[in-house]
Amino acid sequence: MTAQTFRLPDLGEGLTEAELVQWLVAEGDVVEVDQGIAEVETAKSMVEVPSPYAGRVATLHATAGTTLAVGEPLITVEPLTPADTYRAEEKAGSGNVLIGYGTSAAPAAARRRRPRSTPGTPVAAHPSAPAHSAAPAHPDAGARPAPRVTSPLVRNLARANGIDLASIEATGRGGVIVRADVERAVAASAPARTSAPRAGERRTPLSGFRKAATAALSRSRAEIPEATVWVDVDATRLWQLRESNPGGPGLLAYLARFTVAALREYPVLNARFDAERQEIIEFDHIDLGIAVQGERGLVVPAVLGAESMTTARLGDEIRRLTATARAGRTSARELSAGTFTLNNYGGFGVDGSAAIINHPQVAILGFGRILDRPWVVGGELCVRKITQMSFVFDHRVCDGGVAAGFMRGVADAIEDPASAIARL
Repeated sequence: MTAQTFRLPDLGEGLTEAELVQWLVAEGDVVEVDQGIAEVETAKSMVEVPSPYAGRVATLHATAGTTLAVGEPLITVEPLTPADTYRAEEKAGSGNVLIGYGTSAAPAAARRRRPRSTPGTPVAAHPSAPAHSAAPAHPDAGARPAPRVTSPLVRNLARANGIDLASIEATGRGGVIVRADVERAVAASAPARTSAPRAGERRTPLSGFRKAATAALSRSRAEIPEATVWVDVDATRLWQLRESNPGGPGLLAYLARFTVAALREYPVLNARFDAERQEIIEFDHIDLGIAVQGERGLVVPAVLGAESMTTARLGDEIRRLTATARAGRTSARELSAGTFTLNNYGGFGVDGSAAIINHPQVAILGFGRILDRPWVVGGELCVRKITQMSFVFDHRVCDGGVAAGFMRGVADAIEDPASAIARL
């Protein structure tokens, strides 16, 4: 059996490249199918790439910090000798799954990571690492080692501010340069940079994430003839329901449940539009996208199979997705699977928004902040909890009547949640 080369796989959602953040294996290591071999950062999230092959690592085709295009060589694995096979079979489990690779979760011990050093301690070379990973045989024993940076965000921050990473003192665990180290260096260099000649402008290069977002948003506005409708909704009863059960689902979980119910009634909004064939593609499942603002920007991970979930389950999934999205750890499948988007921009203290549809979806529903406002109930003026609900839809897939029916379905459930839940 000959050596096999694994190339950077398609990471989904039209992404064509990724930056290699760090290797999880070294040349000479024995790897199993599905074992994590590298961490890469796409324009959307950090992803751990598992190996589709078992064997001994022959070649690592790139160094940390390199940007690779989909299809470029990542790693070459050679077949094991009988002795290697015996040792490998003593291990059990498999690594995380990425777009069709692998089947099950792995025990932590199954992964081979290079040891991290403590500050001030040289990094010991892996016994099977390539020669270039060992300390250089140089007469100057006090030469400073190469800076250790595991976060691409930190590298980008240093690059954008003209900071040489080799000049920074690392304070992170294991001698890693962290964001605070770069920020201190930026602050220290501020006087020098301020005194440099200026032309009255400052230019900031777009990050890979922002480039991808720009392309998607521009495509949405260029291709989709969108229309926006909105309505003020009395959320008093929903607010009271949530307050009566402090340990229960949050408001967003209820909004998600009512949205899913309305999508079942109006499935044309849980769809995509095939412009080439002039067809509307409806889905029999609802993967509900939840807009999340993280450090790297706005992402929309999806609650997979939302149509089969209870309100409590939706709440648990929304909390999990929010946490992983803010940490940049959402899976590629969750980022690309959404069939409809729910946006809670009220969390930013705003009342309304004419949002941009998350292409290639056909609609997006948003909620503003909930405020005490004067409202007429039964002919009497009183104070109620009011929120503005806005809905943006692709006019190619439906007209205003369908959009209004969908919105009323959600609004009526919010205004009488107990009855709505009893019918679900």
